[in-house]
Amino acid sequence: MIRSQLYFGTVSHRRLRPRVHALKYRMFWTLLDLDDIPDLPKRSALFSYNRFNVLSFHDADHGDGSGGALRPQIERMLDEHGIAFDGGSILLFCMPRVLGYGFNPISVYFCHLRDGSLAAIVYEVHNTFGERHSYVFDAHEKTRPAAHGCDKRFHVSPFMDMGMHYEFRTLLPAERFALAIRGSDADGALIHASLACAARSFHTLNLLRGLLLYPLLTLKVTAAIHWHALRLWLKGIRVRHKPEPPLQPTTVVSSIPRS
Repeated sequence: MIRSQLYFGTVSHRRLRPRVHALKYRMFWTLLDLDDIPDLPKRSALFSYNRFNVLSFHDADHGDGSGGALRPQIERMLDEHGIAFDGGSILLFCMPRVLGYGFNPISVYFCHLRDGSLAAIVYEVHNTFGERHSYVFDAHEKTRPAAHGCDKRFHVSPFMDMGMHYEFRTLLPAERFALAIRGSDADGALIHASLACAARSFHTLNLLRGLLLYPLLTLKVTAAIHWHALRLWLKGIRVRHKPEPPLQPTTVVSSIPRS
């Protein structure tokens, strides 16, 4: 089984209508075994758990935001959706805090059974209004998950309507990891977002590499979101009114039948 490690790669986003708008950035992420996180500071003085450091991970940045341990939260979520889980590893793909600042547009949990097979994928989406929502996919017996999707339930961008459908395609983390999300509305495909990255060992030299190549990473992510929002507005894209967050914190994601 994969333990905690780093990933270096690129993220891209392309809007197709009513004006084409694209972005592409190089970044780095962590893939963290939730049971392994408390011991990670032993691997590098640059990294801390629930404490300030150059790089750190804080439970409060994920899950329900309470700061409580994440494993029980995710296990409870799986149980609420009737997804069988026997206490295997849970891996979380996300960006760490940098100098105390953190923001993840999307974090992904990979929940495994004790035999190593995949039980579920949880896509935890965050917006810049401090809200979050999770899309939950039952992946039992799908060692290479096919396309899966659901209707949009959570407001992210003020330049997107709520009447959309998401399609997820995920290459499970190993030496490489890739995720593609397609958003469609009544007129067809509207956005394509993807990331692709390669694994590196979790140790000080690779953490330094990430800091040097992508300094102030999470701050730049937030700044880029607002910069591209300004560009969309200048292109004449209409701003939508922000709706209230959904009453339920999770949405079920279902497999898409092969045509």
